[in-house]
Amino acid sequence: MTTRVEPILVLTRDGAHAGERTIAIETAVAIEVNGIGYAVLMATPAALADLATGFLLTERLIDALADILDLDSFETPAGWIVRATVAERCAGRIHDRVRHRTSDTACGLCGVSGLEQVVRPVARRAPAPHTSATAVFLALDAIRAHQPLTAATGALHAAALCDTAGAIVAAREDVGRHNALDKLIGACAPGRLADGFVLITSRISFEMVDKALVAGAPLLVGISAPTALAVDHARAQGLSLVALARNDSVLVLNDPHHAFAARL
Repeated sequence: MTTRVEPILVLTRDGAHAGERTIAIETAVAIEVNGIGYAVLMATPAALADLATGFLLTERLIDALADILDLDSFETPAGWIVRATVAERCAGRIHDRVRHRTSDTACGLCGVSGLEQVVRPVARRAPAPHTSATAVFLALDAIRAHQPLTAATGALHAAALCDTAGAIVAAREDVGRHNALDKLIGACAPGRLADGFVLITSRISFEMVDKALVAGAPLLVGISAPTALAVDHARAQGLSLVALARNDSVLVLNDPHHAFAARL
């Protein structure tokens, strides 16, 4: 299964209505090479053999398809495991790279070696947001003014802290969406993100929800779609979640504190 249908609340500047949306499945895929847990990727659970093969090639763990002696994948309750056996002449590269992987990636999970490490405990549930749909639309109207590097290059993501009225308090940009959010979290004093909401100019993946939860944000708003795992994580921890946020409408995927339900 690569998609599922979720009920949503569609907010516009004039009102709201209920609907549904097809969202993509995101799951943890652990790649083991010659018995060593090498990486965990967050991915769509389809064509996993192709994913693993491409990953091994681009990681320079193998030089050609012939270097893969065996490739097998299976599902577990925590996600998928793909086990690859590569030629003995390539084995030394695996040990060398494993020692360095925790510092060479921006995604936050590719350096994790086992599925059990993906979903880590969250210290506290997300607080209730004290904002409105109007504030979300105001923040969307204002975000471009806080993206100078994006305006110059068209190649960056942004993450912004917005106050309860929708004014942008702080914003950070980076070519990586995870990096942009990490920069914002690092720039804001502990607990400051609880005073408003976070707006990101990217899709909402599991990692983005997890970072927002760790930072104590009550509401995460993204201009692109969420994955199913992101929605599940937000629901499990009480994080209000708004996706596909545009200047004329937004989709509410999780509203545990009924901050937006009153618009119906």
